[in-house]
Parts: sequence; structure tokens; C-alpha cells
Amino acid sequence: MSTSVNKTSTSSANKSSGASSMAELMAKHSTSVKAFHRGDRVEGTITKLTSSQILVDIGGKSEAVVLEKEKKNVRQLMTTLKVGDKVTVGVLTPESDAGVPVVSLRYFMEDKSWDELEKAKKNQTPLEVTVREITKGGIVVETKEGMSGFLPQSHVQFTQQQQIAVGKMISLQVLELDRKENRIIFSQKSAISDAQLTEIAKKLSKGTKLSGQVVSVTNFGLFVTLPINMSDIKEMDGLVHISEISWDKVTDLSSLFSVGQNIEVVVLGVDKEAGRVDLSIKQLTTDPFAAIAEKYPVDKKVKGTVMSVDDGNITVDLGDSVEAVIRKEKVPPTMSFKPGDSVNATVSEVDPRRRRLSLVPILMEKPIGYR
Repeated sequence: MSTSVNKTSTSSANKSSGASSMAELMAKHSTSVKAFHRGDRVEGTITKLTSSQILVDIGGKSEAVVLEKEKKNVRQLMTTLKVGDKVTVGVLTPESDAGVPVVSLRYFMEDKSWDELEKAKKNQTPLEVTVREITKGGIVVETKEGMSGFLPQSHVQFTQQQQIAVGKMISLQVLELDRKENRIIFSQKSAISDAQLTEIAKKLSKGTKLSGQVVSVTNFGLFVTLPINMSDIKEMDGLVHISEISWDKVTDLSSLFSVGQNIEVVVLGVDKEAGRVDLSIKQLTTDPFAAIAEKYPVDKKVKGTVMSVDDGNITVDLGDSVEAVIRKEKVPPTMSFKPGDSVNATVSEVDPRRRRLSLVPILMEKPIGYR
């Protein structure tokens, strides 16, 4: 009796499936099930979406389980996807110990993130990102999707620089994208085109004097906002490097300048790569070394006081804040100097580039071996 039922059932199954035999039925069923390999990228459909489990139908014997260990990524998936959505998954394990495929939605989320970045770049839409690290060259940031990018120092809006800190969120524009190199460059400024920079360079030629406002004081220079007053650009950032602050040596800018201070500057040039103007304060006045060079020509005999002896090199005070140096190879072996000693010497070199006078001591007689 049971044999008759089994045969009848088999016959019915064969008829309903269009197969003439059990072998054909099994073959048809086996070919409808896809075989997967580790690393495959497969299209699928979300069938379950909870905080504890995400399942995707990828055409296998059973639904695939999405492996995601990061809670923030799970929260993102929960807000981004819904049951029925088509997704691309990466196969991590074709068949786990439980007999089901294990997959990742990393490819899908990356594709979606890059698409969003491309859209933001095209429309110049600001994105909220989190500051992760502050380096000498710029700032490492992270998008809400977990994509890491870089904000170069030259693209920091210095009016907001004091507000940038690790963990804080800032608003940036996408400046440059390279998916192949996995590179994302952001800017905190409105983009200035090459054509605009060319026009600015014409307007702000070398030697142009301007009034600007200090927006940031750093250990390497002052960042200054300059009025441009062009139809499409009203202001632009400029940099006064510490070497262009004064003809005298400066070490502590914070003791001389403060944010919000108005200062006079002169244009040295437009740095198109950095998108800013190079400025100087000291160039507003005549280099005092020009007068020193005129007063102390080569071969002039001078008298001064030893200020210091550093690694054999002797610094001499000639008076009126004029300093000169006797290099150690010019000191005869029969002579020695210490701070406070009086020295008679001859000017041997005037170096305008280094703004330095070099001396040789005056000798009563030339020692053997003296160069």
C-alpha cells in the first residue's frame, strides 16, 4: 500500500515538474542552486533585517547570513536598508559549519558611500565629518559612513581653525576623489578655480600693499584674511611666514600678534597650489643690513667684544646691534677667545643673503700653518 502511495506521489511530482524521472527532477533542482566561492560578489535581496541578524537571498540552498561585527555599521545598515532591497554582497564563506553562506555588505556600503561622495562633489554639498587626527600636513577625518579622508592644511578655513579638535564634527566640501587609490581630499574653503587664481595674481602683484586681519597665529607664521573685492571672491587667505615677520629674529609670534588684529602687509606672490597669498611684514621697511654692509665693507678694520663662543665659532658685537662672526677655521692656534674679550679684526666677507659679516682677527705676525 505504502509502495503504491510513494509511486503515485512520485508520479504526481514528476508530472507537476515536467520531469520524466526522479533523476531529471533532482538534476533540475541541483542546477537551480548556485555554487559560490570565497571572494565572489553576488547580487541578492534582503529578507530579514534586525539588529541581531541580517539575511540575504543570494540564490543558494539557504539564505546567507551577513557578518558584521561593528555595532556602528549595523546601525548604519538598519537605517540605510529595508527588507526587499537589492544589494551586492561579498562571499566570506561559501558554507559555514551551520551549512549556510556567510557574506559581507562591505562592497554594497562602499559603493553607496562612493556614490554619495561623487554626488556631494558634483553639487558642492557640504558633508559633516568627524576629526580623527591632526597632523603637521593637515587633518584626518571620517565620514558618517566610516570613509577616511584628508583635509590638507592649505584648505583649512583659518577663521575656524581654533574650533578644530579630535572628536569634533566639522563641515567640509569634497575637493578630490580617486576611488582606485582610495583617496578622498576635502576642503573647508570654497573652491577657487585656476582662472580665478590667475585673476587674483594679476590684482595682487608682487609689492602690492594691503591691510588684513589676523585669523590664526601659529608657530610658523600668521594666517591673514585679505579683502579681494572681486565680483565672485570677496576675500582670500594669506600667510606671513615667521621668516617674513621682521628683519630681526623672531621666535614667539603669540607675544607679538593676536587673532582679530589688523596689520599691514605686502604681497610676495600668489601660491596657486596652496590657494593662498604669500605675504611679508618686514618687506614694508628697508633691510637695515644694507646700511650695515655700506658701513662695514670688506677689508675694513673693526674692534668689537666677544659675545659667545659656540663650537669654536666666535660671535662679535661691533656696537649698535651689529653682530659679526669669526669662523673657527680663521682662529689661529696661538689665539683663544672667551665672552667679554676685546678683539681687533678685519671684515673678510659681507653676505647680504645670510645678512652676515665675517671677520678675521688681526695678527701681529702670521703663524705657521695659518690659512
